[in-house]
Amino acid sequence: MNVSLFIAQRLIGKSANKSKLSSPIVKIAIAAIAIGLVTMLISVATGLGLNYKIREKVAAFNGHIQIFSYETNASNISGSPVDIHQDFYPEFKGVSGVTHVQAVIQTPAIIRTTETFEGIVAKGVGTDYNWDVFETYLTNGRLPDYGDALNNEVLISENIANTLQLKLGDSFKTFFIKNEDRNSIPSQRNFKVVGIYNSGFESFDNTYILTDIRHLQRISGWDTNQIGSFEVFIEDFNSIDQKTEEIYATTPSDLDVRSIKERYFNIFEWISLFDFNMILIIGIMILVGGINMITALLVLILERTPMIGLLKALGAQNWTVRKVFLYQAAYLIGLGLLFGNGIGLGLLFLQDRFKWVRFPNPKEYYITEVPVYIDVPIVLGLNGLVLLLSMLMLILPSIIVSKVSVVKALAFD
Repeated sequence: MNVSLFIAQRLIGKSANKSKLSSPIVKIAIAAIAIGLVTMLISVATGLGLNYKIREKVAAFNGHIQIFSYETNASNISGSPVDIHQDFYPEFKGVSGVTHVQAVIQTPAIIRTTETFEGIVAKGVGTDYNWDVFETYLTNGRLPDYGDALNNEVLISENIANTLQLKLGDSFKTFFIKNEDRNSIPSQRNFKVVGIYNSGFESFDNTYILTDIRHLQRISGWDTNQIGSFEVFIEDFNSIDQKTEEIYATTPSDLDVRSIKERYFNIFEWISLFDFNMILIIGIMILVGGINMITALLVLILERTPMIGLLKALGAQNWTVRKVFLYQAAYLIGLGLLFGNGIGLGLLFLQDRFKWVRFPNPKEYYITEVPVYIDVPIVLGLNGLVLLLSMLMLILPSIIVSKVSVVKALAFD
């Protein structure tokens, strides 16, 4: 029989924490644990949510990894053509964890209307293009159909549509300069707006329209087997550096490989700061909650000094008595975690469901509403971390039990 646990249960069951001395302190300690956990849950869930959303948007426009000719410039504008017949296309069998490969062409162009004009990048895509993410970004119309027949359907962003005063069903002229020669006669294409998207990533929305890849092949003077680059999607973003190296090792020597972490270095350096902020917040909250629990434990020990003396007089060891109060502290921490999980997860669920909290300036965060990502292992890990570290912090102050004198304690009673 665990004597320490039995005594702790009796003390808890007899509402030992309702005394005028310890009750306020104990309530404050429970509240500190609960508030700390709520703060940690919100910090981690929103931090990870923002991280994943930004990664998702960058990958939607670029893939996770690009394979291209060495003559392709830093803006990923297609330079020399790449032969579409590669060992890794359409299925990348040489590297595990690759989920999809698609062929694209990116070409600069100018959209001209009767009122104004705008410089854009036309991204040519084919039947292999993964539209899954753009389906969620679609705000009006439908996705283009680039099946058997060449057509003039395009997908444009709300930003471009508003700037050029275009709406669903409108047609517009687009001018392409061949081979970046300013003296050459621009090629012209008439496109029709069949869909409008809004990713919330302004730099991309202001740049890209999506069109049939065959238009850009003809404009560039390429045949149907020549494309600008391949976009590769992987299963686990955390392994992107490793997969980039593996893909580079398996591709021909005339092709270069680059990940979106390399291309958009500043963005990924910025979102990496979220991890530091989350760790800092977790550390501060655990420290604050632990200090409050230490205070509550000391009050409980001082309040039960006569009981400590009696247990020692009956032959109880110091560690046995210390465990009585550690069990009580664990119970109080458990209450704090219970309330914290209920409040924190409830708020996160409401935010995920109704999107009430929004960024005052979405341009700075590339997203309009505060995203939420709730991962069960992370939630359980946070709870376990709070419980473990709080209990470790309480072991040292519980030593005060060994300092209690049996004679003075019983005399005091």
